[in-house]
Amino acid sequence: MEKKRYFIVSADALPEVFVKVAEAKRMLQVGEVSTVGQAAAAVGISRSAFYKYKDAVQPFQNMKAGHIITLYALLKDNPGVLSGYLSIFAASGANILTINQTIPTNGCAGVTVSIESSDMTVPMEEMISRLTTAAGVLRFEIMAG
Repeated sequence: MEKKRYFIVSADALPEVFVKVAEAKRMLQVGEVSTVGQAAAAVGISRSAFYKYKDAVQPFQNMKAGHIITLYALLKDNPGVLSGYLSIFAASGANILTINQTIPTNGCAGVTVSIESSDMTVPMEEMISRLTTAAGVLRFEIMAG
């Protein structure tokens, strides 16, 4: 049996049906609708499309809730950059498990942070957006989850 592979893909790169399936699942989960037929109609897809993709489509924050996630950033070697970067994790409610930093060279340093996400108070996408746009972040990527 072939091992399943997973990808993290920006929603705007996905076929529209996947985004609509995710929205229909959300509507069912929060009780905005009570049946699959209602959810499918509300987002503009067929019930068969919903059933075809429902197990394969998961919003990132749901897929990763309660898991350990490892993130990498290349940061400028300036005073306060690392502190500001780490404060984003604290403000998001992420539990930092490990922090590894390379010795700064050429004015920058690599920082790898592993977090546990079950007690996060903001959506994962919001925290990632804050991390990628934080002062001094030159590069950012999700290493594992």
